[in-house]
Amino acid sequence: MEQSRRHFIKKAVGAAAFGSYAFAGSPAFAKPIGANDRLRIAVAGLNGRGSSHIGGWLGQANVEIAYLIDPDENVLRKKIEEVKKKTGKAPKGFSDVRKALEDPELDALSIATPNHWHSLMTIWGAQAGKHVYVEKPMSHDVAEGRIAVEAQEKYGVVIQHGTQSRSSDGIAGLHEAIKSGKWGPLKISYGYCCKPRAGIGVKAPGNPPENLDWNLWRGPADIEKFHGNFVHYNWHWFWKTGNGDLNNQGTHQLDIARWALDDDQTNPVRAMAIGGRFQWDDQGETPNTMFGLAEYPNGQQAFFNVRNVNYKGYQRQVENEYYFEDGGKIIRGLYYPKGSDKGEKVEVPKGKVTPGGNWGSFIAACRAGKPEMANGTAHDAHYGCVLGHLMNNSYRLGEKVPFNKKAGRFGDNADAAEHFLKLHETMRDGVGIPEDGAEYTVGPWLTFDPKTERHTGEHADQANALLKDTDRAGFEIPESGKV
Repeated sequence: MEQSRRHFIKKAVGAAAFGSYAFAGSPAFAKPIGANDRLRIAVAGLNGRGSSHIGGWLGQANVEIAYLIDPDENVLRKKIEEVKKKTGKAPKGFSDVRKALEDPELDALSIATPNHWHSLMTIWGAQAGKHVYVEKPMSHDVAEGRIAVEAQEKYGVVIQHGTQSRSSDGIAGLHEAIKSGKWGPLKISYGYCCKPRAGIGVKAPGNPPENLDWNLWRGPADIEKFHGNFVHYNWHWFWKTGNGDLNNQGTHQLDIARWALDDDQTNPVRAMAIGGRFQWDDQGETPNTMFGLAEYPNGQQAFFNVRNVNYKGYQRQVENEYYFEDGGKIIRGLYYPKGSDKGEKVEVPKGKVTPGGNWGSFIAACRAGKPEMANGTAHDAHYGCVLGHLMNNSYRLGEKVPFNKKAGRFGDNADAAEHFLKLHETMRDGVGIPEDGAEYTVGPWLTFDPKTERHTGEHADQANALLKDTDRAGFEIPESGKV
């Protein structure tokens, strides 16, 4: 059995560890793909969302999954067999994405790995002249997201972000109507990521399983010890590998929230967050409860609410709301004029998107060789991710204060105080967190220069240190201007 397993690794998986690596020769640019040419794609990261990627590409005409990549030998073997069964042809399998990127006939890379790999694989893909479909969030931190944008601009490849709502002509139409002033100036664009989850317990450090290439799973993440909560999903709740639910599920609603703002608004000028990891008493680091807010140069604001602690009567909210200067608001498809509790159904024309859904639109953009056709370009992805990163970074620099309704530090922002109070009352009355018997983490206001993407003013040194994670040797993000 051991000999058979090793034979599989050698024949189907290929080499696993490369150490420091750079693409040889001149920079590559995406090659033309004719309308009748078969588009060959590699899928990296096969557990969870990777299965959706496989299904999505298999549902597209004249698209071949040429490679599957995963550092877990068992997952890789299983997915190769699944694709073979569906198509009659087994894709090649590797544990290291760089082996697939060496193929000059490969057209595109589809990334569904843990977050800490997203930007580096995107950059490598662009450098190799491959179009890239990358799961949300495109970046694990602010700085690497900017380098991914530089890579897209330099090599001219299509990069599409895995935020499926960008392919919704209904949402696009709503935002076009909001920006046209149909309901007056938009004041607050609000996103929610409130879905029930549970604690993950505590798993002691130990040796990784034999089927997992721990070096490649970690990649750029500066971590040493393996523990069972990293693989295969709970990496989301550790800062070195994930971004919490704010930039996990929340990336979808964060992107929608920023999408509704005026088109000339890129990054916020300041942001803050308050929250905590309540009840679970587990190994996770990221908050399961958060209220975050950011202000943009034109005065528009983005609010966000994360609430994952389950309780009787839990209200699931994975959605967006819009609040206007005159007091009107749009909630769950209904417009409420100021002072009215009777909503009117919102009816607007469909907006402009590339047809085909998130999978088909990417293929269409690749065949056309037009990055601007992507439903969720590299620029869109970057600015949406930065919004979440800044809120998270405020939380990470926060201090503990008693859990009560006075914990928020919003200055004269009455809207923020009102929405935080709703969250606080839910946690107090629904979840049962005792007032003054627990603690919030209250982050500072972090000021931010939208153009330089650096923090200024108070807390700048600490905040700028969080803009870029340290990278492990052999997996470094290139410096700006050296992509």
